[in-house]
Amino acid sequence: MQASISPYEAKTQDIARQLISATRENRSLFAQMRDQMRWDDKLLGWTMSNPGLRVQLFRFIDCLPSLRSKTEIARHLQEYLGEASVELPGTLKGMLNFANPDSMPGQVAATTVSTAVETLAQKYIAGETIQQVLKSIERLRKERAAFTVDLLGEAVITETEAQSYLDRYLELMTQLTNAATRWSKVEQIDRADGAELPKVQVSIKLTALYSQFDPLDEKGSQEKVSDRARTLLRHAKELDAAVHFDMEQYQYKASTLATLKQLLLEGEFRDRTDIGITLQAYLRDSLGDLKDLIEWAKERGSPVTVRLVKGAYWDQETIKAVQKDWAQPVFNDKESTDANFEAMTRLLLENHEHLYAAIGSHNVRSQAHAIAIAETLQIPPRRFEFQMLYGMADKLAKAIADKGYRVRVYCPYGELIPGMSYLIRRLLENTANSSFLRQNLEERPIEELLKAPTMESSEFSMLSSELKNPTQYTQNSKLKTQNFPNVPDTDYADISHRQEIQQALQRVRQQLGKTYLPVINGEFVQTENYAESLNPSNFSEQVGRIGLISIEQADQAIAAAKAAFPAWKKTPARDRATIIRRAGDLMEQRREDLIAWMVLETGKTVREADPEVSEAIDFCHYYADEMERLDSGVAYDFPGETNRYHYQPRGISLIISPWNFPLAIPVGMTVASLVAGNCTLLKPAEVSSIIGSKIAEILLEAGIPNGVFQFVPGKGATVGAHMVKHRDVHMITFTGSQEVGCRIYREAAELQPGQKHLKRVIAEMGGKNAVIVDESADLDQAVQGVVQSAFGYSGQKCSACSRVIVLEPIYELFLARLVEATRSLNLGNTELPGTKVGPVIDANAQTRIKEYIEKGRLQSPVALEMSAPVGGYFVGPVIFRDVLLDHTIAQEEIFGPVLAVMQATSFDQAIAIANGTNYALTGGLYSRTPSHIEQAQQEFEVGNLYINRGITGAIVARQPFGGFKLSGVGSKAGGPDYLLQFLEPRVITENIQRQGFAPIEGAD
Repeated sequence: MQASISPYEAKTQDIARQLISATRENRSLFAQMRDQMRWDDKLLGWTMSNPGLRVQLFRFIDCLPSLRSKTEIARHLQEYLGEASVELPGTLKGMLNFANPDSMPGQVAATTVSTAVETLAQKYIAGETIQQVLKSIERLRKERAAFTVDLLGEAVITETEAQSYLDRYLELMTQLTNAATRWSKVEQIDRADGAELPKVQVSIKLTALYSQFDPLDEKGSQEKVSDRARTLLRHAKELDAAVHFDMEQYQYKASTLATLKQLLLEGEFRDRTDIGITLQAYLRDSLGDLKDLIEWAKERGSPVTVRLVKGAYWDQETIKAVQKDWAQPVFNDKESTDANFEAMTRLLLENHEHLYAAIGSHNVRSQAHAIAIAETLQIPPRRFEFQMLYGMADKLAKAIADKGYRVRVYCPYGELIPGMSYLIRRLLENTANSSFLRQNLEERPIEELLKAPTMESSEFSMLSSELKNPTQYTQNSKLKTQNFPNVPDTDYADISHRQEIQQALQRVRQQLGKTYLPVINGEFVQTENYAESLNPSNFSEQVGRIGLISIEQADQAIAAAKAAFPAWKKTPARDRATIIRRAGDLMEQRREDLIAWMVLETGKTVREADPEVSEAIDFCHYYADEMERLDSGVAYDFPGETNRYHYQPRGISLIISPWNFPLAIPVGMTVASLVAGNCTLLKPAEVSSIIGSKIAEILLEAGIPNGVFQFVPGKGATVGAHMVKHRDVHMITFTGSQEVGCRIYREAAELQPGQKHLKRVIAEMGGKNAVIVDESADLDQAVQGVVQSAFGYSGQKCSACSRVIVLEPIYELFLARLVEATRSLNLGNTELPGTKVGPVIDANAQTRIKEYIEKGRLQSPVALEMSAPVGGYFVGPVIFRDVLLDHTIAQEEIFGPVLAVMQATSFDQAIAIANGTNYALTGGLYSRTPSHIEQAQQEFEVGNLYINRGITGAIVARQPFGGFKLSGVGSKAGGPDYLLQFLEPRVITENIQRQGFAPIEGAD
């Protein structure tokens, strides 16, 4: 569907036919040097016809930079391409037919393939050194093509790397400018409308100027990035060089645009016309962004260049949207993107007085459409140009240059290893079925290649509307799953959500200092004793007071639950499920306030608290669904009898919850118990009892009957122990320390006078979780994952990474980046949006963690110890290096921001070290070696194993959570077995024969 036929269509078709005719003369990027049958051409040709090979080959190429010997290359080549699912051409299959990677055939295979990949990379990367880049640039200029240089490198995950990235760009501009003095003038690209154009242009990612760039901390990120961008722009001005800012993932788009708009309105930059901004047409809201830029440019008064591209992160954006249950920001298919690209091209060129255009595409029709508009409107040459990627669509670039237009080639520059991810994206583009280059190679009919792109009606209506907030779009992803529909976390790239959380923090602050009472038999009850709840970020601030029940009140609560049980047991499962779903809906309505309470009472950052609300809601909805599924029971009928397998609730259920997940864990345990038909008492951790009271308020408002749910905050050592031993309690569900969990397990096993049942105990008791990093790991990914897993919420998660086991060849490299990445984290009050590491929970925790740090000093060198702010319960992250398996900090759960880095000489040893504790909760592996991944799946003794991602943040019904060994007993939370623990199975058999007669199913 289209809005209307473009008035430029006839001219577009005519120009496109001219261009495509030119590109098919001596055409084909893949067919160059076909007579020599180079391996890189063969590899690309084979991948286009075999999807299985394509995936495995690109995975191998992605891994190749980390492989340090021909033996390793040969071994990985076999592992990746030797799978039965990969159909290999005979030549390649023969090359892989070696028994030993150290053998001569293995070495030859490694040399052949690695050489081919390096040759392939050289097609797309302009040079590994400045000398190579200059030669490439000089060759381009001889072909009448301008350039922009992009500096490839590792992901910027440390402030040291961010500063280095800026410094390298400053030096790059200087070197390019010095070289430019020797270049002869090329009128077509160096002058326009009688004015000189900058010969030198660089392209840079704004987010790479600050390692902690975060949309949630828009102000802090803007300040840091703008400061470094000013240095860059001032240097460019001195050298008469141009700067273009690239666009990356969608989450950074709004912040990037806001930062650049603000920066380029400053007096010293407002008149600059040698600066550019990128927009990506595959984004559904990109047309709105362009309209905003036009209005901004009118206010500014001086044009900047908009580089219009289609976008290079489609797969990543689509998958992330599905995983996060967010609206998909990109169009579903390439044709819709092409249609939007043409709409944006037209709008951009029709506003050439306010914005200059750089049309970046390898699609002949897309470029012809732009030329048709430019010629029809007689746009001056300074105001538009055409851009291609280095090594792609060379013939198209030449054909456009031959028409007299300015063409600029985007030139990646840097070493092959850090540039490999860029290479993979280029390969994916060139071998995709929807790629224009590939379709042109296949010699499809010109009419098909040059057909005007159309949009699906749903996507067209979104484009033609004025919607600018992508969260208003209906998710329409082709990757949408049929699994349990998790509630989405908040997307803080949306400014409205950032505003909402700040308003919630202000709202909750006005409620500080109140008193919160227990709930017994549906009534709030007064208590003799109270506990203070303090803000861990500022312990001089009281969040509120909590009434603590006495032993007598505990008995009253249990008696009320016992009296309410018969009626609750008989309540239909669907009615119980309705109440629990309603509780989940109330939590969604109060999401921001619940986040704010966690920030203030337990010292969580907003980004840590938000997914916890999602998890609590998911528990409500998932367990409600599960109870309705289980309620149907199972029929095992035989002739003459019926057999019915069904479930009934256990009775009185005591929930003892922790403070580190003050909402999700108590909600999960409590609603599972309630929806199963048990009368339930919730005793939260004392330091998070206000959040516990918020749970109680929600459950009561949702419609839980009096007596069915009791909120019983109290001292664990007295009241908690009394309830555990009480004869009328049928089961205890506990999450906390191993010491307390084992005591509960022991005490619950003792029969009390008058007790007629054995108590069921579910206990999750923590972990000493390890992440293994092998030689083939993506270190950018590994460092970021370990840092988040170890220091998120100051390491106060039972799933947190407290040990990282690194293979010897990369030990020092990984450790150095780990230390700098940790050093770059912002420590402080969790109300501040830029904070990444907040306080620990209280003074006792602070003291205990510091004692462990001192024990660690006696056994292992300190690689990093960060100073902590004052005024709160802060402990700066500490990293110990060269830790051995028998060291205290390698064996005992610390529950704080302390990380032990351990070295292994082999992968077998790494697995042995990881398994060398009493715990088995979570574990992680960063590896691109298939055999290591398979071995870890078989031998790594943990309940939840995470491969090539962080080890925290389990999601209900995706990663059911729980461990074994001394990490606990019971089925996994958020999984299909969890509710069974709160139920008693029964079988009822009835003989349906009467005097030898029984109904026979299906008989006439």
